[in-house]
Amino acid sequence: MATELAARGHAVHLTTTDPAAHLGDALGEDVPGEITVSRIDPAAETRRYTDRVLRTKGAGLDDDARRLLAEDLRSPCTEEVAVFHAFSKAVGRAARGFVVMDTAPTGHTLLLLDATGSYHREVLRSSGLPAERVTTPLMRLQDPAFTRVLVVTLAETTPVREAAALQADLRRAGVEPFGWVVNRSLAAARPTDPLLAARAAAEVPEVEAVAERHAPAGPDGPRLAVIPYEIEPPVGGARLRALARGDVRSDAASLSPA
Repeated sequence: MATELAARGHAVHLTTTDPAAHLGDALGEDVPGEITVSRIDPAAETRRYTDRVLRTKGAGLDDDARRLLAEDLRSPCTEEVAVFHAFSKAVGRAARGFVVMDTAPTGHTLLLLDATGSYHREVLRSSGLPAERVTTPLMRLQDPAFTRVLVVTLAETTPVREAAALQADLRRAGVEPFGWVVNRSLAAARPTDPLLAARAAAEVPEVEAVAERHAPAGPDGPRLAVIPYEIEPPVGGARLRALARGDVRSDAASLSPA
């Protein structure tokens, strides 16, 4: 998605909260247009946030008070606050260009949602301004004209169940996913080897479940893209753009293996 937007002439910032953080490896050297890449690294963001607080709020303190502040900043809550600040900054960049954010459907993502919601409620409570004059990160995420969430999963029982749970959490936060992507589908690759064909057949009910129960409805059916499995990972701008422009199958009924 990021490489296709950049190839069309848009400025794109690509970032991730995923600890694996393979964005650089996936992009390779063949990067079109204007793409900047970053990672929201909890450890690095915590160090940056701690240094900033000590430099600002701690500047006028005596040694004892500064030690107390430093001890307070070693609290586990500091990491949550630091990551939330980085997340909010990334969301805010979307006012000036496209931001593509990759995040894993884990408890870490849910903590981000909780922090975003808590910040939203506190701003509305303490600002003294009318709600229509306040814009928080949560409001940005809830705005379908500003944010489009794609839920990415595999055609397997556990990943589909986890993705459905994430979608339910997003909806409870007032964030409506735009569509689903089923990645690395053997069924979409139509294998002829008997063993792979049997595995592909086992995927079909999972893709059907996504299409029928989970993927949001669009004007022409469920908003679902099914990406075929590839032997070699699609590394580099050209191959990534081919995914965006390729013929992906979204009709679960057409995925029966050859």
